[in-house]
Amino acid sequence: MYSEWASLSSLIHNGNEENFSVLGKFPMAEGKTVAISVVKHLAGNLGISQAAEPSPLTTDREVLWCMEVVCFGLSLPLSEHDTIRDCVFVYCEWLSALHPIPKISVPKPVCEDPNLYARKMINHFHNLFVPRKGEGHDVINRQAVLCHRVLRTLQTLAQVSNRMNRETWESLLLFLLAINDTLLGPPTVKDDVGDQLCERVLSVLFEVWLLACSRCFPSPPLWKTFREMCMNWRHRMALIEQWNRANLVLTSKLLEFMYGPSFPELKVSEEDAQLIPCGMGNDCVAQAWFRFLHCIGNPVDLCHPAIISQTQKFLQFAITSEDVVDPYQHPCLTQLPKIFSKAIRGIAVLVDSFLGIAQPYMDEGSSEKKESSSHPSSATHSPTPPPQRRLAKSFSVAPSSAIKGMPKASLIGLTSGRTTTSHSATTTNSGPSSTSSLSSVLSTLGQDTRPPLAPARPKCNSILHMFGEWLFEAAHIGCHGSSHISDNSRLGEASTKRPSSLLLDGSVRKSIGSGNSLGIQGMMVNASPSFSPASSQPASLNDATELPPSLTIEKFESGRAEALGALCRIFCAKKTGEEILPVYLARFYLALQQGLKIPEDKSGDARICGEVLSSIILNSSDLFRLDLDGVQVLVPYVLDALEVVLPDKELSPKSPYVSKTELRRASIHILLSMLVLPLHFQTLPIRELSTGSDKNYTPLTFIQLKPRLMNLLINALQVESDPQNTQMLLGGLLLSVQDAAAYEEMEQGIQLDQGQDTPSNLLSSASDTMSSHSLSDYRSLTEDLPELQEGDAAFGNLYYDYPCRLSKNSAHALFVQATYLVCHRLMSSWKSDLNVSLAALELLAGLARTHIRKTDDLECKRAVKWLCDYVAQQCSRPPPAHSKDLHSSIVAAFQTAATWLSAHPFLLHDKECLTTVLEVVELGISGTKSQGKPGEPIKMKEEKELKPASMRVRDAAEALLTVILEQVGYFPSPCGAESLSSLLDEAALLRHCRSPSSLTPPFHRNCSNSILNEQYKGSSPLHHFRYFVIENSTMLALLEEPLGVADEQDSQPTVTLLIRGPFGRHAWSMQLRHLPRHKSGSKYHAPNPGRPIPMGEAPVRSDIKPRYFPESVDRIPLCKVDHSIPSLESTFVEDEKSSMEHSHLARLMERQVAAEAAAVQKSKALLEQIRDSGGQVECTPPPVCHEFQTARLFLSHFGFLSSESLKEPLNSPIAPLMALDINQTGFSNDLETLDGISCRTCDTVHLFYVRARQKTAEEILANVNSSSTVNPHFLEFLSSLGWPVSVHKHSGWSGHVSTSWRVTESQSGFDLPVSDHGGSLYNGESKVLYWADVNSEIAFVVPTLKSQKFMDTISTDGSLTSGDLSSGPASFDRSFSDKSYITPVPVPPEKPMRTFSLDLERQQQLAQQDGSVTCSAGSGASCNPNEIMPPAPPPPTRQKRLGRQGPGSLYTSGGDTKVLVIWLESFEDWIHVPIGDLLNSMVTGLEGGARPNERESFVIFLHALQTGLLRVKLQGPSGRMTIATPLVDGMVVSRRVLGTLVRQTSLNMCRRRRLENDTYHPPHVRRRLKIQEMTQKYMIKMSEPELYTYLFSSPPS
Repeated sequence: MYSEWASLSSLIHNGNEENFSVLGKFPMAEGKTVAISVVKHLAGNLGISQAAEPSPLTTDREVLWCMEVVCFGLSLPLSEHDTIRDCVFVYCEWLSALHPIPKISVPKPVCEDPNLYARKMINHFHNLFVPRKGEGHDVINRQAVLCHRVLRTLQTLAQVSNRMNRETWESLLLFLLAINDTLLGPPTVKDDVGDQLCERVLSVLFEVWLLACSRCFPSPPLWKTFREMCMNWRHRMALIEQWNRANLVLTSKLLEFMYGPSFPELKVSEEDAQLIPCGMGNDCVAQAWFRFLHCIGNPVDLCHPAIISQTQKFLQFAITSEDVVDPYQHPCLTQLPKIFSKAIRGIAVLVDSFLGIAQPYMDEGSSEKKESSSHPSSATHSPTPPPQRRLAKSFSVAPSSAIKGMPKASLIGLTSGRTTTSHSATTTNSGPSSTSSLSSVLSTLGQDTRPPLAPARPKCNSILHMFGEWLFEAAHIGCHGSSHISDNSRLGEASTKRPSSLLLDGSVRKSIGSGNSLGIQGMMVNASPSFSPASSQPASLNDATELPPSLTIEKFESGRAEALGALCRIFCAKKTGEEILPVYLARFYLALQQGLKIPEDKSGDARICGEVLSSIILNSSDLFRLDLDGVQVLVPYVLDALEVVLPDKELSPKSPYVSKTELRRASIHILLSMLVLPLHFQTLPIRELSTGSDKNYTPLTFIQLKPRLMNLLINALQVESDPQNTQMLLGGLLLSVQDAAAYEEMEQGIQLDQGQDTPSNLLSSASDTMSSHSLSDYRSLTEDLPELQEGDAAFGNLYYDYPCRLSKNSAHALFVQATYLVCHRLMSSWKSDLNVSLAALELLAGLARTHIRKTDDLECKRAVKWLCDYVAQQCSRPPPAHSKDLHSSIVAAFQTAATWLSAHPFLLHDKECLTTVLEVVELGISGTKSQGKPGEPIKMKEEKELKPASMRVRDAAEALLTVILEQVGYFPSPCGAESLSSLLDEAALLRHCRSPSSLTPPFHRNCSNSILNEQYKGSSPLHHFRYFVIENSTMLALLEEPLGVADEQDSQPTVTLLIRGPFGRHAWSMQLRHLPRHKSGSKYHAPNPGRPIPMGEAPVRSDIKPRYFPESVDRIPLCKVDHSIPSLESTFVEDEKSSMEHSHLARLMERQVAAEAAAVQKSKALLEQIRDSGGQVECTPPPVCHEFQTARLFLSHFGFLSSESLKEPLNSPIAPLMALDINQTGFSNDLETLDGISCRTCDTVHLFYVRARQKTAEEILANVNSSSTVNPHFLEFLSSLGWPVSVHKHSGWSGHVSTSWRVTESQSGFDLPVSDHGGSLYNGESKVLYWADVNSEIAFVVPTLKSQKFMDTISTDGSLTSGDLSSGPASFDRSFSDKSYITPVPVPPEKPMRTFSLDLERQQQLAQQDGSVTCSAGSGASCNPNEIMPPAPPPPTRQKRLGRQGPGSLYTSGGDTKVLVIWLESFEDWIHVPIGDLLNSMVTGLEGGARPNERESFVIFLHALQTGLLRVKLQGPSGRMTIATPLVDGMVVSRRVLGTLVRQTSLNMCRRRRLENDTYHPPHVRRRLKIQEMTQKYMIKMSEPELYTYLFSSPPS
């Protein structure tokens, strides 16, 4: 840069003639006498001890003569301290001539030509700074104080003077260079003046130089001299600190005007920010920045003592010293490792600044200074400079012994700590840094806490052009096996050549650009040798015997780690579509290859995690997530490094400042990006970076790494103790199992298509029975898994025939291992952590849904058994341990068990499994098991006290019981998976009635008019039904008219039921038959039995009057006792009412007697008439009865009409059987609302496609209108999420309440086929993507601009919304008034209450007294579903009241979780996606009037890589249970399992959100509450006779 300019170094080294006084020609005694007398008189006029007076010097000759004396006085021995001090005071006062207002004591000639005299005085000051030999410590301190005074004066002069010309500026700068060289050039000597003034003289030099750049930009010779001088001082730590300080301040200004205000600000301290003058222009800042950056030469020279010591003053010291033979053996050079680390750290900060990830400045507070790390001779000395002038530096390094226990702010001088050594040993989670993301638990699983890269950051090539040469060279120090250049050539080389200037063969560039690993290998061989891996390392470093122990290459590991960390951050900052020069990629891969090599310690073969390896791992999380050409060549080396970190439970990093947890987390991130590589690339070979001379080398294939990756994953999960890391590993394990299963299924399909009889795949390499045989014995849950030993084969570095603990790597083997390991750890160590427990249960649920070709029945049974034991163990924990988190884990376990049973129905065929499951269900519902410990008697149902762990646990157990009884083995139903309920309703049943009078025309359901409100000829379909509520939880609609075509020959009593319960709507048709159906056709009597033969004899009839008592009674005389019983007539005398009733009854009896007598007479007359006419009476069978009161028969036969059943229970005002009044207003609306409450959870996921650089919602919504504007893989992804359904024919959840759970009329044009679309077909107007299981249903919607307008129309035209559905009363919240408390209801001991239902609300006493609602239960249990049920009634103050959630509480209880899946063409666009605007197109009707909150939304970003894999990024709200699996932030997945993983993650996100919500009610609870509300609202209070009368009467038609 300055090769054509002359250096001024010789002027500095040889000295300036103006520094010598004429008095030096005379003997010292005479000169001293003159100086003392003259200087004393001059100092007397300065106003120090008395008032200042004008100077008596009036001519130039007088002034010059005095200056000769002062010049000599400054060179006097330090014993003449007072004279030297007066000389300093004189010149300091005279220099005020350059100030805007000179002082009065300044001579007139000096004021008239201040620049001339100022230059002379500045040159004379040099004599003060010359070290005096043989002086004591106190005397040196006095000299240092005077030097500080001069430096302060010169610095102030440069700041305030506006009269300095260029010559004066150059003289000042040369003076500062000269005194720095005088003090700092020699090797460091303990407590000399250079040691004490080192930092001060350097800070003044750099600060004044920056001022000169603004006021009078230094000439090229000065810059060249500045660079040469700085290179002579590189053995001083203070130089690197000031260099970093200046670079940091200039970079902050540079970024400000280069990238604008939107670029992340590089914050520096307030004092450092003042170093840049306000008027410094942008061009000046840029020039100064570049020149300061290169002022110390190549920073990598700091790791070469031979280079640093090749200066004139080091050579002089070696010649004159008896102890030092070679210059590089000087003791002061032992600080070079710290200096080198400091310099590389400074470069790393600059790199981070350009990437936009530099951390805020931290004030150093406690490090007030001089740190003991500057050199080994740091000792206490006098506090100079004074405390008010102490330097506020931005960089400092302290040895580990000095750092321990100190706050981070005092250790990290940079704007951010850039190496692992900069963190305090006591601060493992102190905050994010660019090399170690030391963070706390995040909201989104695996999300990196480091600040995001700046979108406007420069390209990687640009940063590498600037810093790459230094970083690559520093990264290769200590590498072996490469040729080195000599010290002499190294000393003479100007390291300014760009690596990009290397010429590459065109074919090599092409091969590398295409991502071919062979091209990278060719690059390594054909590239210029100037960037050989260890070309920067001189021979002196290789010869360890010549270097002191403190300068061996291992001591420079910290700086090398910094360089590799910075390089990793640069390459991981690659943008989508950005190209990096192949030469840079090649050098980077070589550097990583060398850095990832595992060193052996001196004690043996134990592998340790050194600083270099830690730095690479901590900064390479994104290495395999980017489209770096040929990066796959690093997979084996990275895998070797991960096998050191992850399986070692007691890992001890070499650096005490590396967080073990964060190191493992970064390793897991890398592992998660590698799991899918083997099955994706399969037999593709991995080229070796340098094969050497081995001609028999066989390249490794990706599929060979599969055993090692799976073994590493399982071993890491076995020893992991951090909750967040564990959840990440669980997500990776489920990804591996499902990916293997999908791959095998695909391979099997391909082989079957090809006609192969014996399928085989790349993963199956062992016996099918081997994996299950090893676990065939049912191990105890308390057994520990076998711990991996360090010498295990899993730790080996074998690529071929890799022996591992996994005997087989098929999906079946992984399934077995995953099930066993996760269940075991869930029971042993994860049960106390909610998030880990949820992640483990989510993994088990995912395994249950995974289709494995050969499912192991024993493992499935064992998994269910473990789940049941987990629930039992959690429920049995002591009361203090019961909390919301504990109950959430139990609820999740019940849900997981339901998933396993529905996915594997054969489990219920096993008696032991069925017994275990039902016992756990009983435990969840009642709180205890009937079968206790062995030997204890069995408790029957009526003997047990209902005391579940909590209402939530009871609800979850009820749901599992219903799944067992209704769904296992029968899901999906004939209606399809979209509905667990019958699709028949009242109108549909009436259309199939036999009775013509009940037939109604077809009804069409739409969102604005319900069939239940439609009437035909003034009659609603509801009027044909009788409605009853049983046990306050089940609603029955009874239709007494038979269905189907009338059959006169087979007319049986028929009743049709619509059963609406907590778990759906079901339709049943029942007939009362006296014979089975297969015998109903046979006649049990002859068609014509024939006429009987009449008998002529008339029977003998005797007229006998019946008696009530025998005749003997009349003969017994009466006694007085007989008269004590009054007659019936006497009782009516006093009671008028009874008399009237008796009279009325007598009249009725008389009327009945008369009617019977008339009938008898009529019958006799008819018989006589027939007998007189001689005719015969024909016997005919009675006609068949077609009218039955089947509702009464059904209720009677099922035991609901018995006297015991109709009695009101003591603990509830509602009888077990209640009739409902359907004529009341609103009944049909409430009935439809009930039908609109699904018995499963419903969720919606909205999908968007974002093209590159799109930032508005309108552009994003328009992308899916055509397939030409989306990636074909996006459409493939959509098809894997679920199956397409027509919204108008779909009976399940469709993404909006207005079109869900109903079959509606299709509006014109909605069902027209769409030939070309990019996903817009599933916008919710006509079709959506749908998926469901027994527990949940989920709709996938791709919003468009058209669908957004359609939803706006629906929400404003009076259609059904959540707010219109119900205005549920306070009972919906299952809470109490603040004044209410729990009161147990006494139950007579002789008549224990029996529970006929699973519903505890049936036992609640809903008494309305003084406006309060009192809840009571026989067991004293709490009615709050979210509170633990205490053994005794809690006081009123402990009651927790849950407010209502608004008019749509039945739907929005638990909140409407917004989940967005966004496909990104450019990954960097994730930060610009307008989530808030996109939420406006995600209306589902469940919002309940609340505005969607962007911060409460979950976002899954997907980015397709060039390899065909996809990168995942998660974003979500902060919460304790929002970290859902299996997807993890940063995970790389294959297209085979992308849809499955996204669907499962979305479901788990919503489920965790519901578990976290205190006011959430499960769907069956909301249905039950709605039924209870309708019961309270429409029940008909009737006595037992009135109920019987109601049943015998016909329903109104």
